[in-house]
Amino acid sequence: MSYTGYVEVGGKPDVRELPGLTITKVAVGPYDNNAYLLRCAATGDQLLIDAANEPARLLELIGDGPLSRVVTTHRHQDHWMALSDVVQATGAPVVAHPFDAEPLPEPVTEPVDNGDTVQVGEAVLEVVHLRGHTPGSIALLYDAGGERPHLFTGDSLFPGGVGNTWGDPTRFKQLLSDVEERVFDRLPDSTWFYPGHGKDSTLGRERPSLPEWHNRGW
Repeated sequence: MSYTGYVEVGGKPDVRELPGLTITKVAVGPYDNNAYLLRCAATGDQLLIDAANEPARLLELIGDGPLSRVVTTHRHQDHWMALSDVVQATGAPVVAHPFDAEPLPEPVTEPVDNGDTVQVGEAVLEVVHLRGHTPGSIALLYDAGGERPHLFTGDSLFPGGVGNTWGDPTRFKQLLSDVEERVFDRLPDSTWFYPGHGKDSTLGRERPSLPEWHNRGW
């Protein structure tokens, strides 16, 4: 497999071909954010996850192909700095959870909640609401047509732990509970996940560390 998931700001994107869907991962901006462009193999339709920064770079990736939606995984500014530029250039509607909609610079025209679906061409992504990093943080699940599942986790799950909850035990407990119940308890170890910053991982690689995450409290 040529895809590694390793990208760096100013470097080349990494591209992964799945049954029915192509994933292009790119790192942008001063906070080393990941943005993901998904393209339906059957229709050429595209969806962008987190218009984080460097709008010219993102628009170059999008090219002339239709962009049906921009999904914002959560309200934090480093994940939407390029949102207005991308929306104004493409006319794409904005998808986000309503709990995180207010801070965004563009109106959320397609609000989503846990269990809803988002389409890109013929590919269907399921919304997973993961509360704690922010009230409206979401992940997107693609089952790859029976192949290993693929999960885009924003800042809710990383290699080595869940997202930042700033020392708040209530928020940490909520996020870890959601990640366990809605991700680890439901999906197989083969599930590949793509975070909002840094390298990818699999649930199988991270699962043995869940007790440690509980004990350390972050």
